[in-house]
Amino acid sequence: MIKQQHATSYYAASANTAPGRSELKDSINADVCVVGAGITGCSTALHLAEKGYRVVLLEGNRVGWGASGRSGGQLIFGYACEMDKLRALVGAEDARRLWDIADESVRYTRELISKFDIRCDLQNGHLHTAVKPRHQRELEIWKKELEDEYGYQGLQLLDQRALRSELATDVYQGGLLDPQSGHLHPLNYTLGLAEAAEQAGALIHEGSPVTGIRYGRQNTVRTPAGQVRCDYLVFCGNAYLGDTEKRLRNKYMPVGTYIVATEPLGEERARSLITNNVAVADMNFVLDYYRRSSDHRLLYGGRVSYSTLSPHNLERAMKPRMLKVFPQLADARIEYGWGGYVAITVNRAPHFGRLQDNVYFAQGFSGHGIGLTGMAGKLMADAIAGTAGKFDVFTRIPHMSFPGGTLFRTPALVLAMAWYRLRDLL
Repeated sequence: MIKQQHATSYYAASANTAPGRSELKDSINADVCVVGAGITGCSTALHLAEKGYRVVLLEGNRVGWGASGRSGGQLIFGYACEMDKLRALVGAEDARRLWDIADESVRYTRELISKFDIRCDLQNGHLHTAVKPRHQRELEIWKKELEDEYGYQGLQLLDQRALRSELATDVYQGGLLDPQSGHLHPLNYTLGLAEAAEQAGALIHEGSPVTGIRYGRQNTVRTPAGQVRCDYLVFCGNAYLGDTEKRLRNKYMPVGTYIVATEPLGEERARSLITNNVAVADMNFVLDYYRRSSDHRLLYGGRVSYSTLSPHNLERAMKPRMLKVFPQLADARIEYGWGGYVAITVNRAPHFGRLQDNVYFAQGFSGHGIGLTGMAGKLMADAIAGTAGKFDVFTRIPHMSFPGGTLFRTPALVLAMAWYRLRDLL
């Protein structure tokens, strides 16, 4: 089967060299079959192989082809939903456990990068910016909650004047700087995890989409030219899983998100935009986010599509958003523009679970997955090996299906998001 190439993105153009991996063309046996070679799948395969399991990782296209190779690359603490929502869903004790896991996931990402010497341009620092005065008040409350309830230290609340020393823009009221979060090249990170998994003994087959599954005490996973018989099966396709397992489909919505990359600006000009090379995201519900690249470009993300329809002429659609923040880039050429899907859940909390005793899944990171996806792989590997405590905390988060079924849930979500867009304007 012909493998689809990576999206025409800055990440693909600057990707580390990776080997071509063959299509599965045999009938093979494994302890575990993992479906989807993004960060979650590669991490799962890595951690299982390190534990001595025979692991086969199936990817329909190429390693990092989906969201893991296209995202904003922002390594951020916490979850896409607020902690008070998690407390309401699972109670204070489990909410604290979830916070600790998310906090650990940021540090653990750095450990993996260091352990396997993954060249992915890791940088420290993340800044949430207040577009409106109410955002600045929300940041003040958020900082106090994180410090008092969860002991998260090091956050710096910046007023407009202090923020101006970090960002060369006047559009924000202030911000919240977190030196412990950061940003990285997501495709190179994913490729590094895949290489580490193979070195540990996992087999990775690209161009091998799943065409059918027979469940049982031993599962059989079929591809166009082969099959895997496995004791355990793990789904890591997230927004790109499609109809491979329909029981998971209605628990998330694939949402399009888009990024452009400028031409190289030169070190001095790039540094003048974001002084300390932190990643930035604003406080709007439909947010904009951006950062510098290692070769001194500005990578700017924003505009989303809840209808799954991509904007016409992406570069032209995105540049006005970038210029609203940095009008001094009017002369900068947009060199790359690309999009991809993230999987969001109704409550914006990640969705982990089991379809049966020997079938696991993790999905629905809701745009907050750089750290959590790698941790999800570790937790699923631990659960398969018999230590499921941390994984099971996530399984206790209740998840609704998106209303409207397959036919009507997209237009329903489009209408709902119109309200949030209107709120962002107020």
